Amino acid sequence: MKLVIAEKPSQGVAFSKVLGANKRGKGYYEGNGYIVSWCIGHLVGLALPEVYSEEYKKWDNLPVIPDKWIYTVNKSTADQFGVVKRLMNDKKVTSIVCATDSGREGELIFRLVYEYVGCKKPVERLWISSLEDEAIRKGFENLRPSKEYDKLYASALCRERADWLIGINGTRYFTVHNNNELISVGRVQTPTLAMIVQRDREISSFVKQKYYTVEIDCGEYIAESERIDDYEKARLIAMDCETASAKVTAVTTKNKYTSEPKLFDLTALQREANKLFGFTAKETLDTAQKLYEMKLITYPRTDSRYLTDDMDDTASKVIGLIKKHIPFAGYIDFKPFLPPILDSGKVSDHHAVIPTVNIADVGDLSDNETKILYLICARLLEATAGKYAYKSTNVEVECNGRIFKANGTALIEPGYKAITQNFRQSVGLRFSDEVEQILPDDISEAKAYTVTAALREHYTMPPKAYTEDTLLLAMENAGKEQLEIKDVERVGIGTPATRAAIIEALVKRGYVIRKGRMLCSTDMGKKIVDTVPDVLKSADMTADWENMLALITKGENSDKAFMQDIKTLVNRIVSGEES
Repeated sequence: MKLVIAEKPSQGVAFSKVLGANKRGKGYYEGNGYIVSWCIGHLVGLALPEVYSEEYKKWDNLPVIPDKWIYTVNKSTADQFGVVKRLMNDKKVTSIVCATDSGREGELIFRLVYEYVGCKKPVERLWISSLEDEAIRKGFENLRPSKEYDKLYASALCRERADWLIGINGTRYFTVHNNNELISVGRVQTPTLAMIVQRDREISSFVKQKYYTVEIDCGEYIAESERIDDYEKARLIAMDCETASAKVTAVTTKNKYTSEPKLFDLTALQREANKLFGFTAKETLDTAQKLYEMKLITYPRTDSRYLTDDMDDTASKVIGLIKKHIPFAGYIDFKPFLPPILDSGKVSDHHAVIPTVNIADVGDLSDNETKILYLICARLLEATAGKYAYKSTNVEVECNGRIFKANGTALIEPGYKAITQNFRQSVGLRFSDEVEQILPDDISEAKAYTVTAALREHYTMPPKAYTEDTLLLAMENAGKEQLEIKDVERVGIGTPATRAAIIEALVKRGYVIRKGRMLCSTDMGKKIVDTVPDVLKSADMTADWENMLALITKGENSDKAFMQDIKTLVNRIVSGEES
């Protein structure tokens, strides 16, 4: 019999139905030559330092760098571990299928259990992006040898152990050296906190400045001067142009367009859901995971925003089902244009998040589930609906030797924005708060006006506090300067699958608080950033590490060299060399 190990019970149920394993046991299903069981997240994890040695109960005994790594069973899920262990050792099981999530952490979850049990039975890998029955069936028909994912496992071990080494040693060292006041340090957590603290300090130190503009009313439109810092100068310009003559000196008209938005990867989905609905990154991830387990969307923990070249038929079919079964899309008439969303070269492990054909049979959903599902549906339509085209007109008007400018737009083709409008209205949102000035068609050079003038007072604005939308973007883009220095493939702090957990950890530990949609650092958060050395709060370095992990997965970087660099850094931290 084949033993299939899923990551979660719900996935185990989905696999069992397709495989015909219908007999229920405690913690597994059996039948048709298969036994299907599951982990519940990480069943096995790294042991605490004191398990290695009693001397590590003292936090000042540093560094903690194990010669041999020790793992322990998670107490909260020990019963299910016992089930999986017994099944792995069962004589009737001749081979095993790793069917955990198709990614770095999923690989780690399975391999740690397999290694801890000491199992030697042959393993195949299920690698799918959808829990639809057909996707599962095809996945089991095309199982891959487990060895093809050895490098992925190596990168997962590096990530886990690097986080453990930096977290344990950094937290203990800085806590001991700050009168035993807990200073929690993390390889990804601390640079993220540092970005929030820096932004908060930019806001608190900001000194607003007053400036002025002069507007002239040409009757058909308003033209505005450039920024003027001196009040008296601005006042005199306004006086000179009051009931004065003005003349058009230049008119420029161009047809422009805005390209369709890309499909969602997880980070883009989290950002949009935060911007539109105020959902936290964790709320969006949890909701998307539920929709995935309901077989309504594809795998959400992806960093790709494209589909593979062979998915054109799938995309067309899903778009047709959206237009037929999703209320806001029912009266949108357009012919999908698929080339912008198809690019196999930009898909690594998983393609972009899209709905599945099961949206034809959507059952009862919660409000959050409906919003996220509709958002993903809308994005697939938007991405294939064509560009938004408009005419942009810029006018320069001269009055008493001063130049004033006006600009306006006029719609040519709504393209994807027609879908955006329908979707947003369907979930109770405004389409746009922007008020665009429409200029008359008959503006021409030398056209004259008698104008009135008004003096407008403005203030410079401080930087905006981070929201989860803008923080996720900053985490995703961290390290881009290095992209210009060397040939890195991936930048950013953390991964799409881990960024939500990092934000939640900062809030839970009291280093960051939510004020409405804003994320603001606390006094303790600021103290931590002031305490730890630059190397631990550098977004560039952490982004570079993530890139190295990606290269380990591809076999283009050494896991041993990576871990040696981490150990060297740990020694420098606990010796006080990093300050």
